[in-house]
Amino acid sequence: MIAIRIFIGVILAAIIAVASVPLLVLLDLVGGGDGWGICDRGLGSCRTGYFDGPELIGVLMLSLFVLLGVLRVAVLMLRRMRARRDASRHMTVVG
Repeated sequence: MIAIRIFIGVILAAIIAVASVPLLVLLDLVGGGDGWGICDRGLGSCRTGYFDGPELIGVLMLSLFVLLGVLRVAVLMLRRMRARRDASRHMTVVG
């Protein structure tokens, strides 16, 4: 049961990391960086294709949905394990 809790924590950390990628890219661009490879020579001379932004958003959204699905399954498993544990504690032997 502790392993599932740790797994849920790791999934939540991954969700936060994926959700913060656009902010980190923008901060890198504003600071004069290349936006993690989006703009080779900085923001002033940035020439990207029409599909670079939507592609990045699509990959991030797909990653978030997959992580949320895995999180849902992990929480469901944790609930079932708790229910089984509680049911076994409350069982009485009749005989």
